[in-house]
Amino acid sequence: MAETFNSRNITEFRSRLTGGGARSNLFEVEIAFPDLAIDERLVTDKIPFLVKAAEIPASNIGNIPVPYRGRVLPVAGDRTFDPWTVTIINDNDFIIRDAMEKWSNSINDLQTAQGTINPEVYQRSAFVKQLSREGTGPGDAEQVLRTYKFEGIYPNTVSSIPLDFGATDQIEEFQVTFNYLFYEVAGPTGNL
Repeated sequence: MAETFNSRNITEFRSRLTGGGARSNLFEVEIAFPDLAIDERLVTDKIPFLVKAAEIPASNIGNIPVPYRGRVLPVAGDRTFDPWTVTIINDNDFIIRDAMEKWSNSINDLQTAQGTINPEVYQRSAFVKQLSREGTGPGDAEQVLRTYKFEGIYPNTVSSIPLDFGATDQIEEFQVTFNYLFYEVAGPTGNL
């Protein structure tokens, strides 16, 4: 039996919005670093707290237009992945900024333009986890709804940090844009 227009009401909408909807402010990021002259444990401990913005990644399937007798048949092409960007809060020790700059510099040195040439050495992995609002009690671990694992990431851009005498009541932030090979998904309908 087909659903009628009258059955499309606010209570039916509520019953289909699982968990009250995923919230864009409930996420956590983890980033693995290559062997650098940094305290990796300290950096990786700060990342989940100081990454204030991230993205669930986009992927694109190209289009191959094939002409045929005045018409065009679109055929699926190759998959490409958009770069992944995170926004990081900068604190007084600059430890995450320092780690990102050292990682970038290890790939292509600022002065000599030399660096690590083996991608297996400088590419690492990262995770972005979508968290649930639902909890079982104080101190319990957050429920992870879905996890995206980025494989083969490396920093393509470490953004500038604007400085301004007129900027008040602000904490510095910067962005890092990563390239990566692919991502995998775990969670509802994912299979990481």
